[in-house]
Amino acid sequence: QVQLVESGGGLVQAGGSLRLSCAASGIIFSIKSMGWYRQILGKQRELVAGIISPTRTNYADSVRGRFTISRDNAKNTVFLQMNSLKPEDTALYYCNWIVTERAGGGLLEYWGQGTQVTVSS
Repeated sequence: QVQLVESGGGLVQAGGSLRLSCAASGIIFSIKSMGWYRQILGKQRELVAGIISPTRTNYADSVRGRFTISRDNAKNTVFLQMNSLKPEDTALYYCNWIVTERAGGGLLEYWGQGTQVTVSS
């Protein structure tokens, strides 16, 4: 079992920055991918950014050039640096990990509890 704990959300003015962190604990044999999703009330959860390796990342068009996803393997942590924030970035942000817990094991998906990001205009 893997637990994901997110931090770094909060209230910021438009144009400001926040850095989200998602730390994992538990048994992880290998990491397939990490990602950040967000959900606005009444809408579906959407992918914001994903990372497989430092050179393999992907971003939603709405955040490309403003957000940067990165990982620290030694600390089992994934980050989302959010710059030039806009009011429309306001949402509940979730981290997502897809891992294996043993050699030859199947892929398992885990979600964090969510951290609120609010951007005021």
